[in-house]
Amino acid sequence: MRLRVPPGAPAALKVLAAAAAAPAPVRPHLGGPAERPQAPGPELELQLELDSGTVLFSPNAICQYFYLCRGEEPTDLTTQWLEWEATELQPAVAAALYLQLVQGRAGPDALGVLQPLLAHLEQHLARSGTSHLAGDAASVADVVVWGSLFPALQDETSLPSELQVLRSWFGAVSAWEPCRAAAALLPEALRELRSHLAQHPPHLPGPRREPQQDEESPERALTNDDIAAAVEIWARGPAALPPPWEPRTPVLPVEGERNVLITSALPYVNNVPHLGNIIGCVLSADTFARYCRLRRWNTLFVCGTDEYGTATETRALQEGLSPQELCDRYHALHADIYTWFRISFDHFGRTTTPQQTRIAQDIFQRLLARGFLLQDTLEQLRCESCGRYLADRFVEGTCPFCGYAEARGDQCDKCGKLINAVELQNPQCKLCRGTPVVTPTQHLFLDLPKLEGRLEAWLERTWAAGEWTANARHITRTWLRDGLKPRCITRDLTWGTPVPLDGFRDKVFYVWFDAPIGYLSITANYTDQWERWWKNPQQVELYNFMAKDNVPFHSVVFPCSLLGADDNYTLVNHLIATEYLNYEDGKFSKSRGVGVFGDMAKDTGIPADVWRFYLLYLRPEGQDSAFSWADLLLKNNSELLNNLGNFINRAGMFVCKFFGGTVPAMALTDEDQRLLARVTLEMRQYHQLMEKVRLRDALRCVLGISRHGNQYIQVNEPWKHIKGDERDRQRAGTVTGVAVNVAAALAALLQPFVPGVSAAIQGQLRIPPEHCGLGPGLTCTLPTGHRVGTVRPLFQKLEPEQVEALRQRFGGGQAKQPPPASAPPPAPNTSAAPGDPKLIQELTEQVAKQGNLVRQLKAAQVEKAQVAAQVAKLLELKQQLALAEGRSPEVPKGKRKK
Repeated sequence: MRLRVPPGAPAALKVLAAAAAAPAPVRPHLGGPAERPQAPGPELELQLELDSGTVLFSPNAICQYFYLCRGEEPTDLTTQWLEWEATELQPAVAAALYLQLVQGRAGPDALGVLQPLLAHLEQHLARSGTSHLAGDAASVADVVVWGSLFPALQDETSLPSELQVLRSWFGAVSAWEPCRAAAALLPEALRELRSHLAQHPPHLPGPRREPQQDEESPERALTNDDIAAAVEIWARGPAALPPPWEPRTPVLPVEGERNVLITSALPYVNNVPHLGNIIGCVLSADTFARYCRLRRWNTLFVCGTDEYGTATETRALQEGLSPQELCDRYHALHADIYTWFRISFDHFGRTTTPQQTRIAQDIFQRLLARGFLLQDTLEQLRCESCGRYLADRFVEGTCPFCGYAEARGDQCDKCGKLINAVELQNPQCKLCRGTPVVTPTQHLFLDLPKLEGRLEAWLERTWAAGEWTANARHITRTWLRDGLKPRCITRDLTWGTPVPLDGFRDKVFYVWFDAPIGYLSITANYTDQWERWWKNPQQVELYNFMAKDNVPFHSVVFPCSLLGADDNYTLVNHLIATEYLNYEDGKFSKSRGVGVFGDMAKDTGIPADVWRFYLLYLRPEGQDSAFSWADLLLKNNSELLNNLGNFINRAGMFVCKFFGGTVPAMALTDEDQRLLARVTLEMRQYHQLMEKVRLRDALRCVLGISRHGNQYIQVNEPWKHIKGDERDRQRAGTVTGVAVNVAAALAALLQPFVPGVSAAIQGQLRIPPEHCGLGPGLTCTLPTGHRVGTVRPLFQKLEPEQVEALRQRFGGGQAKQPPPASAPPPAPNTSAAPGDPKLIQELTEQVAKQGNLVRQLKAAQVEKAQVAAQVAKLLELKQQLALAEGRSPEVPKGKRKK
C-alpha cells in the first residue's frame, strides 16, 4: 500500500496514527505526491493506493481500512463516532484553527467554538463508564476523534478543568505511542495548514450556535416533567394525532397555512440515474415531501427531465433518432424508475414544452430590458470533424490552474475552478478525440457583476432564516470570494429554447440558464395558476434538493436571473445539497457496467423500500459515502430484520397469539411510563432533525425507538408472564399493548422513508387511516379492544451468496444494452389468499402507480405502442386486484365496429 500525505493535510495525524496502530504495511509519502494516482480532489487531500490499484480518498475510510487490516471489524458505535467526527467535529475544529492560526485568537475564542462538542464527549465518556469511546480498548473512533482535536488542543491542559473525564481520555490517547509519533509532525503541518486556511476560510459559527446534543436529545436523563408530559400525550389517544392531509387538486398555496414548494435537481434525460443520483436529488426530496404532508403542510413536489443541449443531439444521432424521440424514450424510462422507487411527485414533467419557451423567453426579455445582459465575442471550440461547436462538457484537456489532465470544458473536478473551454491545454473533442479549433462568435452574457450586490443582500437575509447545508454555503461563498464574472447564456445549437432577439435567433439558451427555469415551466404544466407558487415569496417556502456540483447554479446563477428579472419571483429559502455517493471503492459507470443504476435495481430482487432505507441510511450529508454490498447485507439483516422488523412482528404476534388478536387492557407502571417518555423524546428529536432536513439522523431516531421497544420486550418477557397468575397476565397485557402502540407510531415515523413498509404495518395492525398521523409523542393509537389483522414478517434476510452474486454482477461485467422504453412494475405476491389485506394494499398501490405512469405517457404524447403496452399492464393489475378483493375481473371491452 502507498499513502500520500501532503504537508498540512488536516487529517494527517489520525491517518498516520491509525497506520501505526494497526500496524498497516503502508509506505507513506510525506510532503509530496505519490507517483500515482493523481486523482481529483482538494489541495490537501490524502490518498491511499492499495496493492490492488484501488484508491481510497476519505481519511476516515483510510483509518477504518487500517483497522480492518488489523482484524477489527467496525461496530455501530465506532461508525457513529466516525460520522459524528466528520459532520460535527471537523467543521468546528477547522473554525477553531482558523481563529488560532490565522486571526491569532487563541484561548477562549477558539475553545468556545468547540465547547458544545467537548461537553458531548465528556458526557458520553462519563455515562458509558469505559476508558475509551467505544469500549475499554482504543478503537478507530479514538484515533479519529483524537486526530481532529489534537491540532487545536495539543495537550489535555488546554481543556477546561471541569472536563475531567475528557482530559483523562485525551491525555491517555496522546501518550499512546502511535499517536505520539504522529503528533511529532504537527509543527510543520500547522505552518502549511495556516496558509491553506488563510486562502480557504471555513464557516465560522455565530455566537448563538446551539449545542449538537440539545436539550431534547433522547440520550439525556429523563426528568419527572418528561414522564408526566409523555403520559399526558399517551392518555389523549388518537385525539393527539392530526387528521390526514387531504390535498386539493391542484395543490395551490393557501393563505395562513405553511406552503412548501419542493424541487429536486432535474435529472438530465440522457443519463439513466444511478443510486448516487437518486439519493442526492429525488429520494431526499421525496422523503422530506412525505414528511411535510404528514405534518399537514400544504406541499407541492415537482421535478422532471432536463432535455435540451448538445448531449441530447449527439446521443440522438448515435441512436438514429430525433432529439424529441430520444427524450420521449428516456423520459418514460426515468418516470418508470422513480415510480418503482415510490417517489411521490405531484408532477413529473419535462423541459421540452411550450411553457418552458414562454417563461424562459419572458425572463430573458425582462433581463434585457433592465440592462442585465451584455453582448461579447466568445471564443468557442469547434470540431471540424464533427462539424459542430462543442458544448463545454464535450471538451476535455489539462486544467490551466492545477494541471489535472482530465478537466472538463466548464470546470475542473480536481481544483473545483470554473474554466472556459478555450483555456484548456491540449483540448480534445470527447466525441471523436480530434483537436478542436478556436472560433470567435457573438454571444449574450448575464451580467453577474452588476447583480452581485442584490445577490449578496438576498443571501444575507436567506441564510439568516433558512436551512442551507454547510457545503451549499461554502460553495456559494467561494464563488463570491473570487468575484462574479459575466456568464454566457447562449449556445450555437439547434436543440434548445430559441433566443428571441435579432442577430441571435440561430442560437438557443445555454442549459444552465434554461434548465432551472424548468421548475417554473413544469409547475405551469401542472397548473395554469403556477404563479401562485413562483411569484409569491411572502407565502411560499422553497426547498431545492441537489448534489453539491449543482449548488452554484442554484445559489448564484439562477437567483441572479430571477432577481434581475424583478417580477417578485419566489427564490430558494432552503438549499439542501448532498456530497457524493460512490460505489464500493470507485465511481458509478454505466459504460463500464460498474454500479447499480435505477433501471437495474428492480431486477435485483431486493424490494424498493430496502433500497430506499439503505440509501437514506448512508445519505452523504457531511462527507462522501460509498455504497457497499457487504454493508447493505449487514444493515438489512441487522437494522431492518433483527431490529425494526423483529420488534414490530413480535408486538403484533403477541396480540394475536396471547390475546386473540385484540389489544389487551393496559395498567401502566413506572417502567412503562419511562418507555413512553423515552420514545416521546426520540420522536421530538425526529421532528427537529426532519425540519432541519437531516434525514439520515432522523432515520436513526426511528431505529432507536425500535431498539427501545426490543429492550422493553426482552426485559419484561410477556411470553413468560402470560403463563402466570392473573397479575402476571395483566403485566403481559400491558407490555403487549404498549409495544403494539409503539409499532403503530413507527408506522407513521417510517412513512417518509419506507412508505411501502409503513403501509404494510398499517394494514397488519389495521390502523384506521385517520389515526396514521404524526403526533407530538407516543399516543395510545390502538386502544384496548382494537383488533389487529394478520401479522407477517416485513423483511427477508439477505444471504451472503445472494449478495456476492449481485456484487459480481454489478462490478463491471454487465452487458451494454440500450435501456428499454419502459419496464414492468414489481410483481406483487399473488400467491397470497384472496382477501389478504397486504396483497390488496400492494395491488392498490401498483394500480395507482401504473395509472399515473399511463397518464404521464399520454400527456407526454409518446408513441401509441408504448402507451398501449403500459395500458395492458394496468388492465392486468386491475384484474389481479379484483381477484384479490373477491370480485369478478372485468373483461376489457374492445372497440365497437362501425
